[in-house]
Amino acid sequence: MLEVGQALATTRLLTLTGVGGSGKTRLALEVARGLLEAYPNGVWLVELAPLSEEVLVPKAVAEALKVPERPAEPLFDTLADVLRDRQLLLVLDNCEHLLEATALLVDLLLDSCPGVRILATSREALGVEGEARRPVPPLSAPEPQGTTSSEDSSSSEGLEGYESVRLFVERAGGRDPAFSLGPENAVAVAEICRTLEGIPLAIELAAARVGTLSIEQISERLEGSLELLTRGGRTAVLRHRTLKGALEWSHNLLSESEKKLFRRLSVFAGEWTLEASEAVGAGGDVEEGEVLNLLSGLVEKSLVMARGGDPGDARYRLLEPVRQYAWEKLEESDEAEEARRRHAEFFLGLAEETETEMRGPEQAAWLDRLEADHDNLRSALSWALERGGPELGLRLAEAFWWFWEARGYFDEGRRWLEQALAKGSRASSARAKALDGVGHLALELGDVDRAVAAAEEGLKLRTQLELEASVAASLLRLMGITAEIRGDYERATQLSRESLALGREAEDKLTVVWSLINLGRVSSDQGDHERATQFYEEGLALCRELGYTTPLPNFLSALACEFLLQGDQERATTVNSEATALVRKQGANLGGHSRIPGTLERLGWA
Repeated sequence: MLEVGQALATTRLLTLTGVGGSGKTRLALEVARGLLEAYPNGVWLVELAPLSEEVLVPKAVAEALKVPERPAEPLFDTLADVLRDRQLLLVLDNCEHLLEATALLVDLLLDSCPGVRILATSREALGVEGEARRPVPPLSAPEPQGTTSSEDSSSSEGLEGYESVRLFVERAGGRDPAFSLGPENAVAVAEICRTLEGIPLAIELAAARVGTLSIEQISERLEGSLELLTRGGRTAVLRHRTLKGALEWSHNLLSESEKKLFRRLSVFAGEWTLEASEAVGAGGDVEEGEVLNLLSGLVEKSLVMARGGDPGDARYRLLEPVRQYAWEKLEESDEAEEARRRHAEFFLGLAEETETEMRGPEQAAWLDRLEADHDNLRSALSWALERGGPELGLRLAEAFWWFWEARGYFDEGRRWLEQALAKGSRASSARAKALDGVGHLALELGDVDRAVAAAEEGLKLRTQLELEASVAASLLRLMGITAEIRGDYERATQLSRESLALGREAEDKLTVVWSLINLGRVSSDQGDHERATQFYEEGLALCRELGYTTPLPNFLSALACEFLLQGDQERATTVNSEATALVRKQGANLGGHSRIPGTLERLGWA
């Protein structure tokens, strides 16, 4: 509130923007109340929400200021004349549906009346020259359990630091004087505020059910449902009686094309990009080239949140209560299945593109991109496996497995792949890739038997299909690793050499890299450290040549071990220091397991 007051002191027009129910009006009124003594001619509130015609805007202002109309004189001119020498603050509340008329009047008053300042609330800026815009963010809310920042959310004392919790407790206490925040209800209160993402109106409406429902019941029923929030105080404005009502108010003001894009965006989970918006939002009479302008309009109207700079780099999201409302609208239309399919196909394309880019120097950046879209990947998979068709589900799952392995999502990835394999076709390239993925992830989980079974089934498909050389090579390499684990070094060597030969034949250098590290490890296991060093050095050189950053620390770390075993501590220290630096830069889990402890341990040995 203090910051808004300070901002208003430096500009004559300040617009508070935010989604319906975000607390714009409340904040504006609190700021105005604190400035009553600062304006000799007073602070005046003009409520524009009840108006439906643009022509009524100057009339509402005149009525609030008690300025009578003059015969044969436009009301705009009368207001400008009467207010010319006054020093006052005009609060224009809910301008979004009358933007043109409001902007015209504001521009006139600012130009004609130097003592007038204006504080407006709207879903989007007025667009008047000299306007300062201040978004009203949701209240701070607890993070989901399990995240680092949620550690202070397990106690009532920790929860009191969140604005949304304080608002809920205050309003709940007004409904039930016996209510207080304590250990018995802390988790449920935190979940309520997190689910409602700090939207004040939603939190107040949820708190209004305290006394009728237990805190735990409110928390449980909020999941996936807006219907609980059906009653507000008797003095509440009609459109604020329910969260749905506030959103309905905003939705009705959209153009038909904006409504279509808005409801289609509800298929996204978490954040998404402009590119994703275009893929999912276009269709029917919404052209792909229109999506940017429509999306920007939704951001301006505070229905979509944007984070980042230029549209091409920005990430967008819907606050969860808003997304639920938009999803209801999508389900009411006949577009839900098509939107989900477009969503799934977009992220399938992204995964396949990233798989290709993983063979270049930007591996870590592309993994980060998929990490940012992980919730969308999960959502797409869930829909595809349930309703999108077995082949789409299988293709999605097999396209992601290397991401799950690289980022350590072993168990989750395996479960997705097993589900897809259970529903997918019996003989296809996608099935072979999915089996390869299941095998590698099972191996990471210590399930060697499943890894062997998956690799054997995948290799049998070579007799029925023309598998890509990289897939066949990966399956052979997987078999080689399982043979190594079981102590069959001869077979491990044979399989790894077959994998290497396939990679060289197909000029698949990433396959060559991973086959070399397998051969080096098997050689080292058998005590042939000179041969192991040769394999590692060849792979290391290839990584440096091609910019393969993901396997590079593996080769450096393996070489450090070989140099230590050969008594060359100086070289061991040099390469292991580089490995440690790379692991720190890439992130401890890039490559499928936490590698920092191992590299540091070897550094200590050296």
